[in-house]
Amino acid sequence: MMRRVAVLGSTGSIGRNTLEVIASHPDRLQLVGVAARSRVEELAQQIDRFHPSLVSVWDEEKARALARVTTRREILTGPEGLTALATHPDVDIVVVATVGHEALLPLVRAIQAGKRIALASKELLVMAGELLMRLVQEHGTSLIPIDSEHAALFQCLQGVVTSQVARLTVTGSGGPLWGKSAAEMEAATREEVLAHPKWRMGPKITVDSATLMNKGLEVIEARWLFQLPLERFRVVIHPEAVVHALVELVDGTCLAQMSPCDMRLPIQYALSFPERWESARPRLEITQLGALRFYDPDLERFPCLRLALEAARMGGSACIVLNGANDTAVRAYLDGQIPLRDIPRVIAETLEQHAVVPHPSLDEILQVDAWSRHTAQELMHQWSPR
Repeated sequence: MMRRVAVLGSTGSIGRNTLEVIASHPDRLQLVGVAARSRVEELAQQIDRFHPSLVSVWDEEKARALARVTTRREILTGPEGLTALATHPDVDIVVVATVGHEALLPLVRAIQAGKRIALASKELLVMAGELLMRLVQEHGTSLIPIDSEHAALFQCLQGVVTSQVARLTVTGSGGPLWGKSAAEMEAATREEVLAHPKWRMGPKITVDSATLMNKGLEVIEARWLFQLPLERFRVVIHPEAVVHALVELVDGTCLAQMSPCDMRLPIQYALSFPERWESARPRLEITQLGALRFYDPDLERFPCLRLALEAARMGGSACIVLNGANDTAVRAYLDGQIPLRDIPRVIAETLEQHAVVPHPSLDEILQVDAWSRHTAQELMHQWSPR
């Protein structure tokens, strides 16, 4: 049976890899919808190659530019266009590969429409994990993680009941700054921060990897995906990035998922689940691995991870504030407005000003997200030299 796929964020790293997976299984997968924010030329190439029936561009001006370079005349725009694509009756699977909070409402509507979700955007579960997982249950659909660590946990947990799980371990390579001294981290250039040793990702997620915020966001995401209390999760630094996650069972058995650092593997599994399809991707050469090292993270040198775990313990809307403030601060860093060391400062001070809402509704989630971004921006404005 052909599975019809829409990709939100088709011109990003995850989106491009998803299209490669679709192209490698033309008898099983059909691309029926693509959505992008602004990369018009790349989107036009994707349209020419795959001929999707549904196209959405966030910005109306970019949509007009796309219309000038392709024969496509019907182009959806804005949040309404993204929602229309995600809920269209011709779509079976929605791949959410966008970076940003704008996809939250389209994701909610897609779940309510009974679509199967392949989720790569961890921020959405950080913001609204309780709400999203409840909707998945209510509407009888499924949400399969694409993020490598969560895809690894998901695979290890197949056939395992929750009562058998003692602990879930999220691994991370440590990012581009792991192993550097405090002085070296302070002096790191933007080019060094963006030079991830294992993965090729967008700039925002690469900065999150450098600060280890990425690991904190992943713990929050995993908490909702796998419905386990926070104290049963652990973060471990694993520089070789071969073991992507571990599941410790109550009898002491430990299950590990290992694979090359290739996002096409978890993407394919999310699209094929519960089946496994053949792949021509490089295999893991176990005899060539050498030593596999594991370390506890240093929460003093990487305060963003500490702040994420604290927000997770606070629960409720604290995680929304954490995500919004971090996103705002990282974008300011990438724009050269603040140094790397100010990212945790922005997050901490924004959290201090927030009164936690225990179980936020969708409207409250959107309101708190907007408040956190505005507050973080105001704090950075106050710090800037006059």
